Amino acid sequence: MQALDGDAAPAMDEPTVMPTHAPTTVPNGDDCAVLPLPGGGHQLLAIEGLMPDFVQQQPWFAGYSAVMVNLSDVAAMGGRPTAVVDALWSADDATTAELLRGMRAACAQYGVPLVGGHTNLRSAGAQLAVAVLGRAERLISSFAARPGDRLLVATDLRGAWQGDAPFWNASTSAPAARLQADLALLPQLAEAGLVDAGKDISMAGVLGTLLMLLECSGCGARVALERLPCPPRTHGGPDWHADSDAAHAARLRWLSAFPSFGFVLAVRPALAAEVQARFAEHGIACADIGEVQAGTRLDVALGEEQACLWDLAESGFILGGPATSATVPTSASASASASASAPASVESAKERHHA
Repeated sequence: MQALDGDAAPAMDEPTVMPTHAPTTVPNGDDCAVLPLPGGGHQLLAIEGLMPDFVQQQPWFAGYSAVMVNLSDVAAMGGRPTAVVDALWSADDATTAELLRGMRAACAQYGVPLVGGHTNLRSAGAQLAVAVLGRAERLISSFAARPGDRLLVATDLRGAWQGDAPFWNASTSAPAARLQADLALLPQLAEAGLVDAGKDISMAGVLGTLLMLLECSGCGARVALERLPCPPRTHGGPDWHADSDAAHAARLRWLSAFPSFGFVLAVRPALAAEVQARFAEHGIACADIGEVQAGTRLDVALGEEQACLWDLAESGFILGGPATSATVPTSASASASASASAPASVESAKERHHA
Protein backbone atom coordinates (compact mmCIF):
# COMPACT_ATOMS: atom_id res chain seq x y z
CA MET A 1 0.00 0.00 0.00
CA GLN A 2 2.86 2.36 0.79
CA ALA A 3 4.54 1.56 -2.52
CA LEU A 4 1.39 2.47 -4.44
CA ASP A 5 0.61 5.59 -2.38
CA GLY A 6 1.52 8.35 -4.82
CA ASP A 7 4.03 8.31 -7.65
CA ALA A 8 7.60 9.43 -7.18
CA ALA A 9 9.40 11.19 -10.03
CA PRO A 10 11.32 8.67 -12.18
CA ALA A 11 15.09 8.45 -11.86
CA MET A 12 17.18 9.82 -14.72
CA ASP A 13 17.63 6.40 -16.31
CA GLU A 14 13.99 5.37 -15.92
CA PRO A 15 11.23 6.00 -18.48
CA THR A 16 8.29 8.22 -17.69
CA VAL A 17 5.38 5.97 -16.74
CA MET A 18 1.67 6.31 -16.21
CA PRO A 19 0.48 6.68 -12.58
CA THR A 20 0.33 3.36 -10.73
CA HIS A 21 -2.99 4.16 -9.08
CA ALA A 22 -6.36 5.29 -10.37
CA PRO A 23 -9.18 7.25 -8.72
CA THR A 24 -11.30 4.86 -6.66
CA THR A 25 -14.51 5.28 -4.71
CA VAL A 26 -12.98 4.01 -1.45
CA PRO A 27 -9.38 3.83 -0.20
CA ASN A 28 -7.27 0.70 -0.42
CA GLY A 29 -8.14 -1.76 2.35
CA ASP A 30 -11.64 -2.88 1.39
CA ASP A 31 -12.79 -6.29 0.12
CA CYS A 32 -12.63 -5.17 -3.54
CA ALA A 33 -11.11 -2.38 -5.55
CA VAL A 34 -13.94 0.00 -6.45
CA LEU A 35 -13.97 1.99 -9.68
CA PRO A 36 -16.76 4.45 -10.49
CA LEU A 37 -18.58 3.78 -13.75
CA PRO A 38 -19.40 6.71 -16.06
CA GLY A 39 -23.09 5.83 -16.23
CA GLY A 40 -23.44 5.35 -12.48
CA GLY A 41 -22.72 2.50 -10.13
CA HIS A 42 -19.37 0.92 -9.37
CA GLN A 43 -17.17 -1.72 -10.94
CA LEU A 44 -15.68 -4.15 -8.42
CA LEU A 45 -12.46 -6.12 -8.84
CA ALA A 46 -11.11 -8.66 -6.35
CA ILE A 47 -8.45 -11.37 -6.30
CA GLU A 48 -7.53 -14.21 -3.93
CA GLY A 49 -4.46 -16.45 -3.87
CA LEU A 50 -4.54 -19.79 -2.06
CA MET A 51 -1.93 -21.41 0.14
CA PRO A 52 0.10 -23.94 -1.88
CA ASP A 53 -0.33 -26.75 0.67
CA PHE A 54 -4.12 -26.34 0.53
CA VAL A 55 -4.04 -26.50 -3.27
CA GLN A 56 -1.82 -29.61 -3.22
CA GLN A 57 -3.71 -31.50 -0.51
CA GLN A 58 -7.31 -30.67 -1.47
CA PRO A 59 -7.25 -29.53 -5.12
CA TRP A 60 -10.99 -29.89 -5.79
CA PHE A 61 -11.98 -27.99 -2.67
CA ALA A 62 -9.24 -25.43 -3.25
CA GLY A 63 -10.62 -24.74 -6.72
CA TYR A 64 -14.13 -24.47 -5.35
CA SER A 65 -13.06 -22.21 -2.47
CA ALA A 66 -11.01 -19.90 -4.70
CA VAL A 67 -14.16 -18.99 -6.62
CA MET A 68 -16.43 -18.89 -3.58
CA VAL A 69 -14.33 -16.50 -1.51
CA ASN A 70 -14.06 -14.05 -4.39
CA LEU A 71 -17.83 -14.05 -4.86
CA SER A 72 -18.19 -13.38 -1.14
CA ASP A 73 -15.88 -10.35 -1.46
CA VAL A 74 -18.11 -8.90 -4.19
CA ALA A 75 -21.27 -9.52 -2.15
CA ALA A 76 -19.61 -7.97 0.91
CA MET A 77 -19.43 -4.69 -1.00
CA GLY A 78 -23.04 -4.80 -2.17
CA GLY A 79 -22.18 -6.18 -5.60
CA ARG A 80 -23.18 -8.91 -8.02
CA PRO A 81 -20.44 -10.95 -9.70
CA THR A 82 -19.99 -10.76 -13.47
CA ALA A 83 -17.24 -13.25 -14.32
CA VAL A 84 -14.24 -15.14 -12.96
CA VAL A 85 -10.69 -15.69 -14.30
CA ASP A 86 -7.89 -17.79 -12.83
CA ALA A 87 -4.13 -18.28 -12.82
CA LEU A 88 -3.24 -21.93 -12.32
CA TRP A 89 0.14 -23.65 -11.90
CA SER A 90 0.41 -27.42 -11.70
CA ALA A 91 2.98 -30.17 -12.04
CA ASP A 92 0.62 -33.05 -12.89
CA ASP A 93 -2.56 -33.73 -14.83
CA ALA A 94 -4.50 -35.14 -11.88
CA THR A 95 -4.11 -32.01 -9.74
CA THR A 96 -4.94 -29.81 -12.71
CA ALA A 97 -8.13 -31.74 -13.43
CA GLU A 98 -9.30 -31.52 -9.81
CA LEU A 99 -8.59 -27.78 -9.57
CA LEU A 100 -10.57 -27.15 -12.75
CA ARG A 101 -13.41 -29.40 -11.62
CA GLY A 102 -13.63 -27.53 -8.31
CA MET A 103 -13.69 -24.13 -10.00
CA ARG A 104 -16.33 -25.25 -12.49
CA ALA A 105 -18.46 -26.71 -9.69
CA ALA A 106 -18.40 -23.42 -7.76
CA CYS A 107 -19.20 -21.41 -10.88
CA ALA A 108 -22.17 -23.70 -11.56
CA GLN A 109 -23.38 -23.48 -7.95
CA TYR A 110 -23.27 -19.68 -7.93
CA GLY A 111 -24.25 -19.08 -11.56
CA VAL A 112 -21.11 -17.12 -12.52
CA PRO A 113 -19.07 -17.92 -15.66
CA LEU A 114 -15.39 -18.83 -15.62
CA VAL A 115 -14.27 -16.96 -18.75
CA GLY A 116 -10.54 -17.58 -18.99
CA GLY A 117 -7.16 -17.27 -17.30
CA HIS A 118 -3.54 -18.34 -17.37
CA THR A 119 -2.32 -21.93 -17.11
CA ASN A 120 1.16 -23.38 -16.50
CA LEU A 121 1.21 -27.18 -16.50
CA ARG A 122 4.97 -27.52 -16.04
CA SER A 123 5.35 -25.86 -12.68
CA ALA A 124 7.36 -27.26 -9.78
CA GLY A 125 4.19 -27.38 -7.68
CA ALA A 126 0.50 -26.48 -7.56
CA GLN A 127 -0.68 -22.92 -6.99
CA LEU A 128 -3.92 -21.10 -7.72
CA ALA A 129 -5.17 -17.52 -7.78
CA VAL A 130 -8.63 -16.42 -8.88
CA ALA A 131 -9.99 -12.95 -9.69
CA VAL A 132 -13.58 -11.79 -10.05
CA LEU A 133 -15.24 -8.83 -11.72
CA GLY A 134 -18.52 -7.46 -10.36
CA ARG A 135 -20.81 -4.47 -10.22
CA ALA A 136 -22.55 -2.61 -7.40
CA GLU A 137 -25.25 0.03 -7.62
CA ARG A 138 -24.83 1.06 -3.96
CA LEU A 139 -21.81 0.14 -1.86
CA ILE A 140 -21.30 -1.67 1.39
CA SER A 141 -17.91 -0.42 2.58
CA SER A 142 -15.37 -1.12 5.31
CA PHE A 143 -15.01 2.65 5.70
CA ALA A 144 -18.64 3.51 6.54
CA ALA A 145 -19.24 2.23 10.11
CA ARG A 146 -20.25 4.92 12.63
CA PRO A 147 -20.31 5.08 16.43
CA GLY A 148 -23.76 4.00 17.58
CA ASP A 149 -24.21 1.41 14.80
CA ARG A 150 -25.43 -2.02 15.82
CA LEU A 151 -23.06 -4.85 14.93
CA LEU A 152 -24.86 -7.70 13.19
CA VAL A 153 -23.23 -11.02 12.32
CA ALA A 154 -24.97 -13.14 9.67
CA THR A 155 -23.84 -16.76 9.20
CA ASP A 156 -25.33 -19.69 7.32
CA LEU A 157 -25.31 -22.43 9.94
CA ARG A 158 -26.78 -25.09 7.61
CA GLY A 159 -23.40 -26.74 7.14
CA ALA A 160 -20.60 -28.67 8.83
CA TRP A 161 -16.90 -28.44 9.59
CA GLN A 162 -14.64 -29.27 6.66
CA GLY A 163 -12.60 -32.03 8.28
CA ASP A 164 -10.16 -30.68 10.83
CA ALA A 165 -9.82 -27.33 9.07
CA PRO A 166 -11.37 -24.16 10.59
CA PHE A 167 -13.74 -23.93 7.64
CA TRP A 168 -17.52 -24.04 8.08
CA ASN A 169 -18.86 -25.43 4.80
CA ALA A 170 -22.49 -24.53 4.05
CA SER A 171 -21.94 -24.32 0.29
CA THR A 172 -20.77 -27.41 -1.59
CA SER A 173 -23.89 -29.52 -0.91
CA ALA A 174 -26.44 -26.68 -0.78
CA PRO A 175 -29.01 -26.14 -3.56
CA ALA A 176 -27.60 -23.81 -6.22
CA ALA A 177 -30.74 -21.66 -6.35
CA ARG A 178 -30.55 -21.09 -2.59
CA LEU A 179 -26.86 -20.16 -2.68
CA GLN A 180 -27.46 -17.63 -5.44
CA ALA A 181 -30.46 -16.09 -3.67
CA ASP A 182 -28.58 -15.87 -0.38
CA LEU A 183 -25.58 -14.13 -1.94
CA ALA A 184 -27.90 -11.70 -3.76
CA LEU A 185 -29.31 -10.64 -0.39
CA LEU A 186 -26.28 -8.40 0.29
CA PRO A 187 -26.71 -6.16 -2.79
CA GLN A 188 -30.45 -6.10 -2.12
CA LEU A 189 -29.83 -4.78 1.39
CA ALA A 190 -27.44 -2.15 0.00
CA GLU A 191 -29.84 -1.04 -2.74
CA ALA A 192 -32.68 -0.77 -0.22
CA GLY A 193 -30.56 1.61 1.89
CA LEU A 194 -30.50 -0.79 4.84
CA VAL A 195 -26.76 -1.55 5.00
CA ASP A 196 -23.75 0.53 3.95
CA ALA A 197 -20.95 -0.81 6.18
CA GLY A 198 -19.58 -4.31 6.53
CA LYS A 199 -17.14 -7.06 5.53
CA ASP A 200 -17.29 -10.77 4.83
CA ILE A 201 -15.81 -13.02 7.52
CA SER A 202 -12.41 -14.16 6.27
CA MET A 203 -9.43 -16.17 7.50
CA ALA A 204 -9.13 -13.71 10.39
CA GLY A 205 -12.35 -15.10 11.89
CA VAL A 206 -15.28 -13.03 13.04
CA LEU A 207 -13.34 -10.87 15.52
CA GLY A 208 -10.39 -10.29 13.20
CA THR A 209 -12.78 -9.32 10.42
CA LEU A 210 -14.57 -6.93 12.76
CA LEU A 211 -11.21 -5.41 13.69
CA MET A 212 -10.47 -4.74 10.00
CA LEU A 213 -13.84 -3.00 9.68
CA LEU A 214 -13.19 -0.88 12.76
CA GLU A 215 -9.68 0.11 11.64
CA CYS A 216 -10.89 1.22 8.22
CA SER A 217 -13.78 3.19 9.75
CA GLY A 218 -11.73 4.75 12.56
CA CYS A 219 -13.93 3.34 15.33
CA GLY A 220 -13.94 0.97 18.28
CA ALA A 221 -16.57 -1.50 19.45
CA ARG A 222 -17.84 -3.69 22.25
CA VAL A 223 -19.19 -7.18 21.49
CA ALA A 224 -20.81 -9.92 23.58
CA LEU A 225 -19.37 -13.28 22.56
CA GLU A 226 -22.34 -15.36 23.71
CA ARG A 227 -24.56 -13.51 21.21
CA LEU A 228 -22.58 -14.77 18.20
CA PRO A 229 -24.60 -17.04 15.90
CA CYS A 230 -23.05 -20.50 16.07
CA PRO A 231 -23.93 -24.12 15.29
CA PRO A 232 -25.40 -26.33 18.02
CA ARG A 233 -22.98 -28.21 20.26
CA THR A 234 -24.05 -31.47 18.61
CA HIS A 235 -22.49 -30.11 15.39
CA GLY A 236 -19.29 -28.79 16.92
CA GLY A 237 -20.62 -25.46 18.18
CA PRO A 238 -19.19 -23.79 21.29
CA ASP A 239 -20.41 -23.79 24.87
CA TRP A 240 -19.54 -20.27 25.96
CA HIS A 241 -19.54 -20.95 29.71
CA ALA A 242 -18.28 -24.53 30.20
CA ASP A 243 -14.92 -24.80 31.95
CA SER A 244 -12.99 -27.56 30.20
CA ASP A 245 -10.22 -27.93 27.66
CA ALA A 246 -12.68 -29.29 25.09
CA ALA A 247 -15.06 -26.35 25.58
CA HIS A 248 -12.19 -23.88 25.33
CA ALA A 249 -11.01 -25.50 22.08
CA ALA A 250 -14.54 -25.39 20.64
CA ARG A 251 -14.85 -21.69 21.45
CA LEU A 252 -11.52 -20.86 19.82
CA ARG A 253 -12.38 -22.96 16.77
CA TRP A 254 -15.61 -21.05 16.16
CA LEU A 255 -13.95 -17.68 16.74
CA SER A 256 -11.33 -18.70 14.14
CA ALA A 257 -13.87 -20.15 11.70
CA PHE A 258 -13.94 -19.14 8.05
CA PRO A 259 -17.61 -19.66 7.07
CA SER A 260 -18.70 -20.13 3.46
CA PHE A 261 -21.38 -17.49 4.13
CA GLY A 262 -20.54 -15.03 6.91
CA PHE A 263 -20.73 -11.24 7.16
CA VAL A 264 -20.13 -8.59 9.83
CA LEU A 265 -22.37 -5.56 9.27
CA ALA A 266 -22.54 -2.17 10.99
CA VAL A 267 -26.16 -1.02 10.75
CA ARG A 268 -27.98 2.12 11.88
CA PRO A 269 -30.00 1.17 15.01
CA ALA A 270 -33.38 1.96 13.43
CA LEU A 271 -32.65 -0.44 10.56
CA ALA A 272 -31.20 -3.40 12.46
CA ALA A 273 -34.45 -5.28 13.02
CA GLU A 274 -35.37 -5.08 9.32
CA VAL A 275 -31.94 -6.38 8.30
CA GLN A 276 -32.23 -9.30 10.71
CA ALA A 277 -35.69 -10.09 9.35
CA ARG A 278 -34.39 -10.16 5.76
CA PHE A 279 -31.75 -12.75 6.71
CA ALA A 280 -34.31 -14.78 8.67
CA GLU A 281 -36.48 -15.00 5.55
CA HIS A 282 -33.55 -16.80 3.91
CA GLY A 283 -32.99 -19.15 6.85
CA ILE A 284 -29.72 -17.42 7.77
CA ALA A 285 -28.87 -16.71 11.41
CA CYS A 286 -28.29 -13.00 12.07
CA ALA A 287 -27.58 -11.74 15.59
CA ASP A 288 -26.94 -8.36 17.18
CA ILE A 289 -23.61 -8.87 18.97
CA GLY A 290 -22.78 -5.33 20.11
CA GLU A 291 -22.20 -1.72 19.19
CA VAL A 292 -19.71 0.39 17.27
CA GLN A 293 -18.18 2.99 19.58
CA ALA A 294 -15.94 6.03 19.34
CA GLY A 295 -12.32 5.20 20.11
CA THR A 296 -9.79 2.59 19.07
CA ARG A 297 -10.50 -0.44 21.31
CA LEU A 298 -12.23 -3.66 20.43
CA ASP A 299 -13.59 -4.91 23.75
CA VAL A 300 -15.08 -8.38 24.09
CA ALA A 301 -17.38 -9.51 26.88
CA LEU A 302 -18.44 -12.93 28.13
CA GLY A 303 -20.98 -12.79 30.91
CA GLU A 304 -19.67 -10.32 33.48
CA GLU A 305 -16.08 -10.51 32.19
CA GLN A 306 -14.69 -7.99 29.70
CA ALA A 307 -11.28 -7.58 28.08
CA CYS A 308 -9.65 -5.49 25.38
CA LEU A 309 -8.85 -7.75 22.44
CA TRP A 310 -6.98 -5.04 20.47
CA ASP A 311 -6.30 -1.33 20.73
CA LEU A 312 -5.61 0.24 17.36
CA ALA A 313 -3.93 3.18 19.09
CA GLU A 314 -1.15 0.77 20.09
CA SER A 315 -0.87 -1.29 16.92
CA GLY A 316 -2.47 -1.25 13.50
CA PHE A 317 -4.00 -4.44 12.16
CA ILE A 318 -4.05 -4.19 8.34
CA LEU A 319 -3.31 -0.53 7.62
CA GLY A 320 0.16 -0.22 9.13
CA GLY A 321 2.05 0.32 12.39
CA PRO A 322 0.70 1.90 15.59
CA ALA A 323 -2.17 4.20 14.84
CA THR A 324 -2.15 7.78 16.10
CA SER A 325 -4.79 10.43 16.45
CA ALA A 326 -3.85 11.49 12.92
CA THR A 327 -4.92 8.14 11.52
CA VAL A 328 -7.56 6.84 13.90
CA PRO A 329 -9.17 8.53 16.92
CA THR A 330 -7.61 7.64 20.25
CA SER A 331 -9.88 6.72 23.14
CA ALA A 332 -8.82 9.89 24.94
CA SER A 333 -9.47 12.29 22.07
CA ALA A 334 -12.36 10.65 20.21
CA SER A 335 -15.56 12.61 20.03
CA ALA A 336 -19.07 11.26 19.73
CA SER A 337 -18.96 12.10 16.03
CA ALA A 338 -16.78 9.94 13.82
CA SER A 339 -16.32 12.88 11.45
CA ALA A 340 -14.60 14.88 14.16
CA SER A 341 -11.67 12.53 14.50
CA ALA A 342 -11.56 9.90 11.75
CA PRO A 343 -8.65 9.98 9.31
CA ALA A 344 -9.02 12.28 6.35
CA SER A 345 -8.99 9.42 3.85
CA VAL A 346 -11.63 7.55 5.83
CA GLU A 347 -13.80 10.61 6.20
CA SER A 348 -13.60 11.61 2.56
CA ALA A 349 -14.54 8.06 1.63
CA LYS A 350 -17.53 8.25 3.98
CA GLU A 351 -18.64 11.53 2.46
CA ARG A 352 -18.51 10.10 -1.07
CA HIS A 353 -20.16 6.89 0.09
CA HIS A 354 -23.10 8.52 1.88
CA ALA A 355 -23.58 11.04 -0.92
